[in-house]
Amino acid sequence: MTTLSDTRLEFYFSPGSRYSYLALSQVPKLEDTYEVLFEWIPVTGSTMRNLRGADPFHGPPLSGQYDWNYRQSDAEAWADYYGIPFVEPRDHVFDADLLGRGAIAANTFGRLRDVSWAIAREVYEHASWPLDEEVVIAAAQSVGLNPVTFAELLGCEETRTTMAANCQRAVERGAFGTPTFFVNERIFWGNDRIPLLRHALDKLRRGPRDGSQ
Repeated sequence: MTTLSDTRLEFYFSPGSRYSYLALSQVPKLEDTYEVLFEWIPVTGSTMRNLRGADPFHGPPLSGQYDWNYRQSDAEAWADYYGIPFVEPRDHVFDADLLGRGAIAANTFGRLRDVSWAIAREVYEHASWPLDEEVVIAAAQSVGLNPVTFAELLGCEETRTTMAANCQRAVERGAFGTPTFFVNERIFWGNDRIPLLRHALDKLRRGPRDGSQ
C-alpha cells in the first residue's frame, strides 16, 4: 500500500490565476504539516485549454462559475477565509504565459517558489498594471535575484520551451485547469479541493491498518 513517504505529489499552477494565487498561499502550509514537498510546475491555463481543444472563457459564460462577477466574489470569500488580501485585476486580458515564465526563469536560481508567490501577489494583492516584463522582473528583484540575468532568462527560448513542455505534461496527466494537484494518479482540481487534498494526505500519513483491535 502506498504511504506518504513514497507518494508522487505535483502542483500545477499559474501565477496569473486567481485560484492559483489562493492555493499558493496554502501549499507551503500543507508541505510543513505533512512534511512533504510538492513538485511545483508552472503552466499557462489558456495553453492547456487550447491543447484540450476547449476553452470555456471564449464566448458567453457556459455556466455561472465562469462569470467574472461570480469569480471575483468567490475569490474574495476564499481570501477572507485564508486571511490574505485579494484585489480584482483591472482587466482580465493579460499575458499569463509571461507570468508563468517568470516562475520558470526563477527556477534557474532555485527560487521558483518565492518568485511565483511574488508574481501572484503583484497581480492579486498589489494590483500592479500593466502586467508586463517590468512587473515580473521587479518581483524577482524583490526576492534578491539579479534583474539583468533574470530578464535574459525570462525571454530566452529555453524558458519558452519549458513552459510548452509543462503545459503538455499537465494535459497528458489529465489536468484541465489551474491549480491542479496530483497525489500519485489522483487529481484534485481547484483551490476549493484543498480540503479533499488534505483528507487524502491524512489517510496516507496514517498508513495501512492491520485491522487489530
